Amino acid sequence: QVQLVESGGGLVQAGGSLRLSCAASGSIFSINAMGWYRQAPGKQRELVAAFTSGGPTNYPDSVKGRFTISRDNAKNTVYLQMNSLKPEDTAVYYCNAEIVSTATMRRMGYWGQGTQVTVSS
Repeated sequence: QVQLVESGGGLVQAGGSLRLSCAASGSIFSINAMGWYRQAPGKQRELVAAFTSGGPTNYPDSVKGRFTISRDNAKNTVYLQMNSLKPEDTAVYYCNAEIVSTATMRRMGYWGQGTQVTVSS
């Protein structure tokens, strides 16, 4: 069994910062990719940033220069540092990973439960 557990969301004023964490646990053989998506009310889920086998993804223009993804491979954890937050960053942020579990030895996609980020103006 593989789990992704997110933390770090909350309510912050515009211009503030938050740091999200996502830890993968369970019967993990390897992690092929891991990163963050977000979904605002009435909008599609969008990729914010991720580490893949080909390297880090590009940030969308909406967060470029403000958000930074990092990782701690030893802890199977990725972080999303969000600075200069804007009301339009308000969304549920989801961790996503492609993981090969020891149980199946197959690569599968996993999602975290989501963490709410609300930026007030």
